[in-house]
Amino acid sequence: MLPDLEITVRLLVAALLGSVIGFERERLLWAAGLRTHMLVSVGACLFMVVSAYGFTGVLGPRVILDPSRVAAQVVTGVGFLGAGSIILRNEVVKGLTTAASLWTVAAVGLAVGGGLYVAALAATVIVLVILAGIKPLEERFRNGRGAVELHLQAQRGAVSIDLLQQTLGWRASRLKQLVVRPNDEADADDVTITFAPLALKEADEMVRLLGELPAVERVSRAA
Repeated sequence: MLPDLEITVRLLVAALLGSVIGFERERLLWAAGLRTHMLVSVGACLFMVVSAYGFTGVLGPRVILDPSRVAAQVVTGVGFLGAGSIILRNEVVKGLTTAASLWTVAAVGLAVGGGLYVAALAATVIVLVILAGIKPLEERFRNGRGAVELHLQAQRGAVSIDLLQQTLGWRASRLKQLVVRPNDEADADDVTITFAPLALKEADEMVRLLGELPAVERVSRAA
């Protein structure tokens, strides 16, 4: 049987490591923040301790226990918390990173519960690097890719889906919305085309291709 002091130390270490990861989520004001990550880590640690050491009194020649079964159940069971942190807002999925951090912090708790302190500490450091250190690189990449909105003035009835597919090729598959409004003053159509996120150079290429069409009088990209 594991000494009571060692059990307490493992639970405290699990809470500490969980709080370190949870604090990173808390500062971004996510619902699953400091306390949630601490609870998941401590709970997973306790499950592991109970699974590995809680049934030693009933062990015997005909009784064999497999501690890994509880760990496997934690891996799948913590998924409901992750699912609760994922939301869909304006066709954009939010909370995937927080769900992944909850799942990972459960693994940290299991590692501490199994006495693998070095593995738990190393995983915590790696998770922090992923959450905080790589985020600026991810944001820089995303800033280079954004939704593209083009404004055209073209001859009446000239712009259609077929024309865009012929002109833009594979880029036309990123089309999200096409709005054509008659402009009585200019005797033409004002066309607004919205595309899903594309690299800026691809957006510039679309402006060039559309601007070369004889039916298009003017084309510009929204800032």
